[in-house]
Amino acid sequence: MHLSESLKKQYTHEQLSAREAQRLAEYIAWGPAIFQASRLMVKFGILELLRDSDNGLTRQEIAEKTKLSDYAVKCLLEASLSIGTVLVNPDTDRYTISKTGWFLLNDPATRVNIDFNHDVNYEGWFHLEESLLNGKPEGLKHFGSWPTIYEGLSQLPKQVQKSWFGFDHFYSDSSFPEALKIIFDEHHVRTLYDVGGNTGKWALQCVKYSRDARVTVLDLPQQIEMMRENIKGKDGAERIDGYGMKVLDESHDFPTMADGPDAIWMSQFLDCFSLEQIVSILRRAKKAMKPNTRIYIMETLWDRQKYEPATLCLTLTTLYFTALANGNSKMYNTEDMEQCINEAGLEIEQIHDHLGQGHSILVVKKG
Repeated sequence: MHLSESLKKQYTHEQLSAREAQRLAEYIAWGPAIFQASRLMVKFGILELLRDSDNGLTRQEIAEKTKLSDYAVKCLLEASLSIGTVLVNPDTDRYTISKTGWFLLNDPATRVNIDFNHDVNYEGWFHLEESLLNGKPEGLKHFGSWPTIYEGLSQLPKQVQKSWFGFDHFYSDSSFPEALKIIFDEHHVRTLYDVGGNTGKWALQCVKYSRDARVTVLDLPQQIEMMRENIKGKDGAERIDGYGMKVLDESHDFPTMADGPDAIWMSQFLDCFSLEQIVSILRRAKKAMKPNTRIYIMETLWDRQKYEPATLCLTLTTLYFTALANGNSKMYNTEDMEQCINEAGLEIEQIHDHLGQGHSILVVKKG
C-alpha cells in the first residue's frame, strides 16, 4: 500500500496512551451529540462572540447577547468544555475559545464539511448498515426514491443543494488554477472533453484561460441542458459544446473527432462509480483517444495527502457515497486507480500531487 510520509507516521504505529485511547473511544460513542452541539455553537454565534471578546464572556453575558435561555447556553458551554472547543477561567467564570474552537469557526474546509454532513448526510447515515449490506444508498430514501443522488440533485431541498454544491465546488475549485497550468501551459491542450462536466464551471475556466481551447462537456442529457443554461452569455461560451450520454450505459461511446481530443478531463468524477464501472468508462474513453491524447484524472486520493486530517475527511466522505450517493463507490487510493487504469489497457504516465485542497492529477496514456 502506498502511504504518504505523514500517513506512515500516523497509521502504522500506535499514537495514543491508554487514557487517550479510552477518551477517543468515548468521543466516538458520543459523536452525534458532539457534532450537533458544536454545530450549534457556530450557528448560534457563541464561538464568534468568544473569539471576538478581549477577556472572554460569562454565561450570563452570552445568554444576553445571543437571546438564548440560560439553560440552553449552559448546556452548550458545558458540553463544549468537554468537547474541547472552549476553555473556562474557574476564578472569573469567563469562557474563551480554544484552538479547536477557532478552527471549527474559521477553517473554510471545516465549515463546508459541517454543512455537508448536517444537511446532506446526517439522517441518511442512520441507514449506513443497510447500505453496506445491500450495496445500495439506503439513506437516500430520506430525500426521494431515486437510484442515486445524481438523478435527484435538481429536486433536493434548496439548503441541501446549497450544501452539496458548496462541498463539491470547494474542493475542486481550489485546484483549478494549478490544473489549468498543467493542462494548457505544460501540455498545450487545445481540444478537451470534460466528462461529467455538470454546470460547466470547469469548461468556462478552460475557455477563459486559453483563447484556443474548445471544450465538449459529456454528461447526462438533463445536465447538458443545465450546463447550457448556466454558461449562456458568458465569455467563451461559444467554444463550449455539449454531448448528452449516459456514461454507465456501455452502449454509449464517447464522441470521436478526427484530430483529437488532446485531453479527456475527469475531475472528481470517477469516485462516483464502482471499480468495475470505472474500468468500463476508461475503456470507452480509450476508444476516443488518438496517440497524443491524454486522460487527466483529478481526484483527492486519500493515500497521497500531505496532512493526515485530509485523509480523515476523505475516508469518511466514502460513507456519503455508501449511504446516500450510489452505494458502490468511494474515495479511492492510488492502488485502486492504477488497477482500473491498467485493466482498461491504459497506463499512468505522470502524477501531479498536492494541488489545492489535496488533489492529484493522474496523467494517463494508452498502454
